[in-house]
Amino acid sequence: MIVGPDPPDEFPLGDGTADTTTTVRCPCCGAANEVALDPGSGASQQYVEDCQVCCRPWRVSVRYGASGRATVRAEALEEAD
Repeated sequence: MIVGPDPPDEFPLGDGTADTTTTVRCPCCGAANEVALDPGSGASQQYVEDCQVCCRPWRVSVRYGASGRATVRAEALEEAD
């Protein structure tokens, strides 16, 4: 058996802290929405969230940097006819 260094973490969290909440503006109505973030789900994530004011769905894209700081973007989903 060959023993070597531990493999690098797939998602290093810097000092162990990562953003777990943020506020984004709804791309449909412009209202501020506080959303929960889950750093344990990986460095790059996408999911659908409903606006807390107008209830319209939008796609949330989250990207974590090595320091644990999240960049979050929300974009409106196209409605089906």
